[in-house]
Amino acid sequence: SNMEETNPPSSVDEPKKKRKIQKYHRIKAHSNPLADKDFDYPVRPKDYDWSRHYNKEILSTKRVEFADIGCGYGGLTVSLSTAFPEHLTVAMEIRDKVVEYVDQRIQTLREENAGQYQNISVIKTNAMKYLPNFFEKGQLQKIFFLFPDPHFKKSNHRRRIISLQLLAEYAYILAKGGIAYTATDVEDLHNWMVSHFSVHPLFERITGPELDNDPCVALVLGSTEEAKKVERAKGQKFLAVYRRI
Repeated sequence: SNMEETNPPSSVDEPKKKRKIQKYHRIKAHSNPLADKDFDYPVRPKDYDWSRHYNKEILSTKRVEFADIGCGYGGLTVSLSTAFPEHLTVAMEIRDKVVEYVDQRIQTLREENAGQYQNISVIKTNAMKYLPNFFEKGQLQKIFFLFPDPHFKKSNHRRRIISLQLLAEYAYILAKGGIAYTATDVEDLHNWMVSHFSVHPLFERITGPELDNDPCVALVLGSTEEAKKVERAKGQKFLAVYRRI
């Protein structure tokens, strides 16, 4: 069914910003990552044409080092752009409409802020299947899993973005010393992610002053649309951060 047509018209006095997201607000909250869908992905990372996302001048000296997995509406990616202007961030998302929205959001930011936001982009893909197709061994410095789909039903736990099998892939694409960030408002999912990371030999949890001084933590807990939703609902946020060793 055509989502656009079923939306109520937005009221005239509503601020402009809100109206842009109107046609996206009926989007499915989740997608089944195990379903076989058509994704355009490279056979090997070196086959991928990153100039579809970043200008060639930038790519002559840099490659993508930050990945925002299941980026949702792009809040974290947009924040990373200005917090880490020297780094390229890619957002990855499985839902068509959301990718469309984030892409438009980035284009608009680029148009309205000359020379800025050139270091972020979005790709429609299934991160549970194709990350090693996009990234070389040890390419990433940071990978983010923020407010992922909890897949509450036990039979669906295999769809969760953190599993022992997937951690092996994340360890492969993360550089030594690279950092994986997880955040959720679902305690059961938090415990699941922690239990999987903690038994994996290539990850150690970051705590104490090092965590307190990490500028990403505030962005992880505050910059995404999901995080703001949790705040409005006065929910709890659970954070776990790991270093690739």
